[in-house]
This record gives sequence, structure tokens and C-alpha cells, in this order.
Amino acid sequence: MIHPKIISRIIGLLLLIETFFLSGTFAMSLYYNEGISMAYLYTLLATMACASVLLYFGRGKDRNISRKDGYIVVSTSWIVFSVFGSMPFIFSNAIPSVTNAFFETMSGFTTTGATILDNIEALPPSLLFWRAMTHWMGGLGIVFFTVAVLPIFGMGDIHLFAAEATGPIHGKLHPRISVTARWILTIYISLTIIGAFALYLGGMNVLDSVCHSMSTMSTGGFSTKQASIAAYNSPTIEYITILFMFLGGTNFSLLYLSIFKGRFSDLFRDSEFKCYVNIVLIATVGITVGLLMTTSIGVEKAFRDSLFQTISTVTTTGYSSSDYMLWHPLLWLVISALMYTGACSGSTSGGMKCVRVAILGRVMINEFKRIVHPNAIIPVRMSRKIITSPVQSAILAYTVLYVGVVMVGVFVNMAFGLEFMEAYGLSVSCTSNVGPALGDFGPAFSLDALPMALKWFASFQMLVGRLEFFAVLLMLTPMFWRRQ
Repeated sequence: MIHPKIISRIIGLLLLIETFFLSGTFAMSLYYNEGISMAYLYTLLATMACASVLLYFGRGKDRNISRKDGYIVVSTSWIVFSVFGSMPFIFSNAIPSVTNAFFETMSGFTTTGATILDNIEALPPSLLFWRAMTHWMGGLGIVFFTVAVLPIFGMGDIHLFAAEATGPIHGKLHPRISVTARWILTIYISLTIIGAFALYLGGMNVLDSVCHSMSTMSTGGFSTKQASIAAYNSPTIEYITILFMFLGGTNFSLLYLSIFKGRFSDLFRDSEFKCYVNIVLIATVGITVGLLMTTSIGVEKAFRDSLFQTISTVTTTGYSSSDYMLWHPLLWLVISALMYTGACSGSTSGGMKCVRVAILGRVMINEFKRIVHPNAIIPVRMSRKIITSPVQSAILAYTVLYVGVVMVGVFVNMAFGLEFMEAYGLSVSCTSNVGPALGDFGPAFSLDALPMALKWFASFQMLVGRLEFFAVLLMLTPMFWRRQ
């Protein structure tokens, strides 16, 4: 059963949270005397007015949240946030097109990092900060902030958390989901502050260090420079960014247990984390060898570029320290495969997640064993836990749906005139929330040349990929809206 009042109240509260973050950028615009303060004021008034209407409509004592309510709240809130989040760009005339502004904002909240801007440095500081802030909010999840900061919905919190959480298995650090959310938020904020301080010491100014730290921990990829991290030409900054991208791609529950509880052994006992590390190592070595064989750059530079691009892609951050489209075409295949993989579940990264890749691999191996030993009972294990048949089926369904969405995206993109490489790269990049794609949409180019219709379709792909398909696509089926 669907409860309109509770849905309205939660979205109204979420808009108040967006208003709080918008107030910070409004204050920044006043501090820098940018001349666009009215753009933020109009946005604040519109957001607060909508929040007030929703809260008024949702008044009452109804606090029962069903699973359907959770899916509606999660899917709707990301769209609503993107609509109001795009207003500063439109009202300030920085991005006057509604389509472009919505695309940029959706790309921010979904931590995709694809941009239509061709001169990022021309944006005023407050808009650069707002772009990074959309990443930071979307990294853990928009509804996540409600669960962490406003735990007033009783046990119904779990439906919101489950609808937005990434990965096939949702672990909890504490019996109360709101406490788990606050602990994860603590590690997220702490690492963001440490990352900003480290980048500042590495040579960035205050604004750049804060914006890049938020984009890095959220594995989003929005930079304050058109050339991304390559603009700084600093090995120190690149290695710092590599470290914090890697942490952003790690399960935050594991990070909390390791950093705050001292349980470092949990990291190395976790099967998904070991899979994550192995993927990074294998891809880095492969790309390093490829660069040494096909280019004239030195060993350290080849290693740094390969490590940076591997972690940037597998965590779906999308930063670039070099243009990988200038590498040998075989290395493009490695980059493309990393786009699919993603990092750990329970992190801010996109993609399929390493846990699904690992489980699919073990299911495949078990099938070979069953052919040889048809009567054997061979369970699939991850971190010493048996993966049940329903979870395996869900992962197989997710994988088929993932590939299906990518293929539909390729078809639509080619129907609008894109060449196969660009069509395929764009579809994978948007579905996996990576940002840079292939060909003319690689790391050296923006997506401003995309037709308007494709920008709306790409925005939809970003949303579907960020919410892992089911939360959004389920709402498009008739059975979801039936009373029973």
C-alpha cells in the first residue's frame, strides 16, 4: 500500500536539507561578491516554498512506510533534487539551457561527473562549490541524509535505506539503521576533511582542495579545472587523489570498523575487498606494460598514469591525469571493462560492484565443477558466508538488466547519429556513472555536442544506474501500482 502523506513529508524534509546546503553556497556568493546572489535567493525561495507545501500536505500522524513508499521516495527525490539543484545555474545564466542545467545537476547528484561545460574555470567559486556539493550529497545518497540526520520514522527507515543502498547484500553496523547511517556519515565527513587538508598541503588552494576532496570521496569526478587533475601537473596531487579515490571505492562499513574500531584484519578477510585490490593490481600492471611498450614515457610516469586511470575508472570517479584515448586501442578495452566492474558495494562508486563480479565468477566455476561432479553440493561463499540461491538469482537478474540497459542505450545513441564507439562508450559511462566515455566523448571533451534529446536520455541512464535499476524501473511496471 502507498501512503501519499508520508511520501510527501519525507520529500519535504529532504528539500529542507537541500535548502541547508544551498544556503552555504548563497553565503559564499555573498562573500566573493560574485553578483549572482539573487540566483541563489530565488532558488532558496522556490525550494522552501515547495518544501512547505509538501510538509503541509504530509501533516498528520501516519508514520508507516511500506516498501513501495521507499522506492517512490528514493526515485522521486533524486529527480526533485536535480530540478531545484539546477536552478542556480539557470538563474545565474551560467548554464541558461534547462536541459543542460538539469543534465549537469543530475550528473552531479548521481556522481557521474559528465559535464556539458567547455570552460569550467569561468564559473564563479560558489557554482564550482555547488557542483562539488551535488557530488558529496549524492555520494552516499540523498535519502541517506534523512535516515542519518532525521531518524523520526521508526523502523520504516529500513525501507528507505534498502531502496537506495548499493550492492546485493546490505550489512548493518548497528541494529538501528539510523545509527549505522550516522556512523557511516562520520567516516565520510572525516575522510573528506582529511582529503581536503592533504590536497591543500599538496599544492591546491583552499577552494580547489575542498571541491576536489568532496568530488573524490564521492567518486564523482567534477573538477574545478577543465583538464581535471592533469591541469595541476603534480605527481603529489595525483598520488593523494589516488589514495582517496581508492578509499571512496571501499565499503564504508569496513572503513569504519578499520579506522574507528581498529579491526584492520576485517579488510583483508573480506572477499569483495580482496577482489577490488586484485582488479586494481592486475589492470595497473597490464596498462603499465602496455604504455611502456607503445609509448616513450618513463617507468614512473607510466605506472602513475596507469594506477591513476585504473582507480579513477574502477571507482567510477572519472578524473583524468592523461587522455587515455591517446593510448593504444587495446588499452581502451581495459578501461571499458573497468567501467563495468565498479568498486565495492556500500561505497560511493557506481558500476556492477566487485561483490557481484566475484559471486558471478564463483557461480561460473561451480557450474564447471557440477558438470564433473553432478551429485556434489557446492555452495557459493563470500567472506566465509554462503550466498543463498535468491541472492544469486537477484545478481543474475541484475546483470542481465545491466547489460540490457547498456544495449538499449547504444541503440538509442546510434539512432540519434552517434558512431558505435561514442554510442557504446556513452551508454556504459552513464549507466555505470563514470563520466568520461570513449572517442569524441573521452576525458578531453565535454558532452555539450550531444543532441538535447540524448541529454535527457543520458540523465535517465545516470539515475537508473545510480539506483541500480530496480528502484526506478519497477515504478514503470503496472504491477507496482496495483493495490495488492
